[in-house]
Amino acid sequence: MYVHIGNDKVVRKKDILGIFDIDSSTVSINTRKYLKMAEKEKRVFTLGYDLPKSFVLMKDKRVYLSPYNSSSIK
Repeated sequence: MYVHIGNDKVVRKKDILGIFDIDSSTVSINTRKYLKMAEKEKRVFTLGYDLPKSFVLMKDKRVYLSPYNSSSIK
């Protein structure tokens, strides 16, 4: 099965490790550190021009910042 995560990006459901809400998950310092490290390693991809509402963590360590909220993607 495939999941549409924003801006014409479709990924396989089995390749998703997690779908997280940006506002609630970035309260943790560990999450902020992980996202900063992933951005430094050029593994973060922004989908669309709107502010991201969620991020999707993939098995291959890519991170997609999605304009959709996490419950819509789930």
